Amino acid sequence: MNLEEKSLIKKAKLGDESALNLLIKNHAPVVFNTALRILQNESEAEDVLQETFIIFIKKIGSFEGRSSLATWLYRVATNVAIGKIRAKKKEGSIVELDVLNHEPLTGHELRSWPEEIEKMWKDESIQSCLTEALKELPVIFRTVFILRDLEGHSVEETSKSLDISPSNVKVRLMRARLFLRDKMAHNLHCVEAIS
Repeated sequence: MNLEEKSLIKKAKLGDESALNLLIKNHAPVVFNTALRILQNESEAEDVLQETFIIFIKKIGSFEGRSSLATWLYRVATNVAIGKIRAKKKEGSIVELDVLNHEPLTGHELRSWPEEIEKMWKDESIQSCLTEALKELPVIFRTVFILRDLEGHSVEETSKSLDISPSNVKVRLMRARLFLRDKMAHNLHCVEAIS
């Protein structure tokens, strides 16, 4: 957390609305994009954005700064988004496996997973390929992939955000990458973009 953000948090805790609004403005785009990638639905992502910042406003006074504000907000947003998915499952409006059980494709090998996929995400062709493949990736793997590879969080930050062990983060990320790689291998355009 930089000095400016620490100062804004301190002011917001003391009731400075302009400081609070600036913190929200600074973090809203990434919180919204994280929710959108998890939920694949703009309206629901907007709901998550609002709920996340309602929680933030209510709890700003107790924020101790042990993690960065960004990490804390992403954890809240991810939990709210996952809660929405769980509610849909209970209603029976979606069915999703909590395990990733698929056989890797043979004859459709990509060389390896790109080291800096979050930078490549800006490329429209890769964004299109990943967006389609992400729709089929179960949420428990999707959230790890989004936080690690698209948002650039460390293993430790992702572990804290999702309340899972660092080794679990690594396993879920590896499985997510294999699944996405194999899904994208069906599309020659995607193979050329990633290779």
